[in-house]
Amino acid sequence: MTAERRPTNVVLDAYVLDTLMPDLVGHDGRPSALLVYVYLWHQAAVRRAPTTVASLRQIAEGTGLSKRTVQAAVRHLMRRRLLGVHRERPTAVPRYEPLRPWKRRPR
Repeated sequence: MTAERRPTNVVLDAYVLDTLMPDLVGHDGRPSALLVYVYLWHQAAVRRAPTTVASLRQIAEGTGLSKRTVQAAVRHLMRRRLLGVHRERPTAVPRYEPLRPWKRRPR
């Protein structure tokens, strides 16, 4: 455990469990994408920020998936517009933003 204070609970939108889980796992056949999405959501919540920085290795270790599976899951989440990925340079560790397209943005 790191020195930063971790919340005891992280709140997921009901949509993630009610709609996104059956869609990613059942329809898309990508349970790894759901694991990566929830992991990144948790990491951002711990930091109380909309984004989190993580290497593929860190995500793999945090989810129990292989790096290759994490890469495929990230690509899938990006295609589904559920994950934003930002890099300062091509070789920089990415900043991930778990997106919530089901939430309306204020006008």
